[in-house]
Amino acid sequence: MKIIARIQTDYKEKFGIPRQSGLVKECRGKIIFEKEYRVAEAFRGLEEFSHIWLIWQFSEAVRETWSPTVRPPLLGGNKRVGVFATRSPFRPNSIGLSCVKLEKIEFSKTDGPVLHVLGADLMNNTPIYDIKPYLPYADSYPDAVGGFTEHLGERKLSVEIETESFYRLPENLQKEIICVLSHDPRPSYRDDDKTYGMKYNEYEIKFRVTNKTLTVIAATKL
Repeated sequence: MKIIARIQTDYKEKFGIPRQSGLVKECRGKIIFEKEYRVAEAFRGLEEFSHIWLIWQFSEAVRETWSPTVRPPLLGGNKRVGVFATRSPFRPNSIGLSCVKLEKIEFSKTDGPVLHVLGADLMNNTPIYDIKPYLPYADSYPDAVGGFTEHLGERKLSVEIETESFYRLPENLQKEIICVLSHDPRPSYRDDDKTYGMKYNEYEIKFRVTNKTLTVIAATKL
């Protein structure tokens, strides 16, 4: 398959990326197309859709071999289930699927059509294979069942700021980072006594978690 574009996001590493697209709606991304696909006619009509599907590559998880079972973090990293019953990046083909909000299409003199999106769960510079419009009448199933994820629900933490350095960050980034942190970026097999560090945009955010409260203890520029 051909790479048609790459996405620019504030996620500089895998740690801290939301577990699913749309969970952190505040986070912005820009999709920059390869020169071959910077053709305005290819985007005609796309502005009429509110959301789009991204088909992309788990570029940091490409392997020569695959396993029929994986350990989903949501199950604590101990229980194995079939790879096709998960969204694990470790698959026979390292392909991801995300639904994001299409904020606008910008026509740049240097980059051609650029898609501005919200709610992406992709690391910066992730390769994209294809883009398709989200169709509410066909793609939405309100009665769908979520398998082993059904009982887990959405894990959210309250976020407290203990360091003045955090308030020196741009205000829009403060809001985005708090939202990312509230979704608990730690692995499910986490250590509550540990200090974690998350890289976001140009900053490293260090935090600790006690019970259901996440406390930011440092914010430094990389």
